[in-house]
Amino acid sequence: MFGFLNVYKPVGMTSHDVVAKLRKLTGIKQVGHTGTLDPFAEGVLPVCIGKATRLIEFLNDDKEYLATVQFGTSTTTYDREGEITFSSDKKVNAEDIRKALKNFQGEISQYPPIYSAIKVKGKKLYEYARKGQEVNVSPRKVVIYGIELKSFDETLQQAEILIKCSKGTYIRSIANDLGKLLNCGAHLIKLIRTRAGEFRVENSIEPDNIDVAKYLINPVEILNYRKINVNSNDIEYIRNGRALKNKNIEHGTTLLLIYNDNEICAVGVADSDRIKLKKVFL
Repeated sequence: MFGFLNVYKPVGMTSHDVVAKLRKLTGIKQVGHTGTLDPFAEGVLPVCIGKATRLIEFLNDDKEYLATVQFGTSTTTYDREGEITFSSDKKVNAEDIRKALKNFQGEISQYPPIYSAIKVKGKKLYEYARKGQEVNVSPRKVVIYGIELKSFDETLQQAEILIKCSKGTYIRSIANDLGKLLNCGAHLIKLIRTRAGEFRVENSIEPDNIDVAKYLINPVEILNYRKINVNSNDIEYIRNGRALKNKNIEHGTTLLLIYNDNEICAVGVADSDRIKLKKVFL
């Protein structure tokens, strides 16, 4: 098997749980996901089957989330699973939130939650946090392409916010920072990943008893690169790891080399008068 699955990770499962389930279901060890979702989060989790794991680096990394934020309290983990660290009687309204969200548009610096898997000096941040140890954490640059208030319950002080962002963005941090900005505290109570690259929630499938052969996606349909067809002579060159002659393609262009009814045989890069092979799947 060779391809991608658009899996809907349910609440309560880890991303690794989904991979383990699919390894057992398919009997294939070479299975991997393209971006961790916290256990309390749900939604799109692209999974690579077989040698398609070698194509992860070529997938679009942009994400989209629907986040539900609770105003009035902050927590240690920036989400509903942490202990309350701050509470306020201050009430916010939809206009307050819309104005505050403008501060998160574009490239921003954000501090990841101390309860996260980012490593500092060889240890994960949550390992320091669980021992009550302080550690200096550097801010990270991320890009918020769009952030929009979708709905707000003024009585419950809960907002649904749609966020389109780059890889590595912590939605929990956005919730926490939003609470700081409005001086009322806030934390994340629900998170749905609605898109990961070209994988969308409306086309996702539950991980239980998936008919993998039926739902396996050909990488050619997902990878957004120029595609060129190769002939039998080219195939021999590719099998031997030899560069192909460049067919007037701009230097530096990443290419999917296609043969035999829309199957990827290699990924290459145009380099002056040659196409150098980066990954071979024959």
